[in-house]
Amino acid sequence: MRKIATFLVGTLIALPGIAHAAQPCLTPAEASSLAAYALPAAITGTTKRCAATLAPTAYLRKSGAELATRYSARKAQNWPQARAAFFKIGGTKQNESSDLLNQLPDPSLQQMLDAIIEGMVAQEIPAAKCGEIDRIVGLLAPLPAQNTANLIAVVIGLGSKTGKAATDKFAICKS
Repeated sequence: MRKIATFLVGTLIALPGIAHAAQPCLTPAEASSLAAYALPAAITGTTKRCAATLAPTAYLRKSGAELATRYSARKAQNWPQARAAFFKIGGTKQNESSDLLNQLPDPSLQQMLDAIIEGMVAQEIPAAKCGEIDRIVGLLAPLPAQNTANLIAVVIGLGSKTGKAATDKFAICKS
């Protein structure tokens, strides 16, 4: 779970042109919304990356596309907080790229983010990890999308509290 959380967050904040601030904090709700928004694209990218290395009976090969579609059902509801969180972890430094991204209409920004998340996931996952990831995704699949996103946020938050953060790009704000 920690690997998935780290990878998901890393993918979101590696977008070009966004300046990184010194580890901002996200509320649990912001982290959950960001994870929920990104999960469908991350699952699609993982499915594409791992399809060739997984057995025909593997969860991602059989049900990855269906899971991504099911998880997409609440993207619109998660978008406002996910958008705010995306810009929050991107930093506060204004530059030409961040200004341009901020001015994009939501559908264009969403399409760009989805393509980048999916592409980065597909490119960055080591093929040797596909079996482990398939097993984790299969175990999480029965959960509603929001529960999975909340679980990712909890894992990140636990790491923030122990000093062994799942990501060094942001922390969960202390309440």
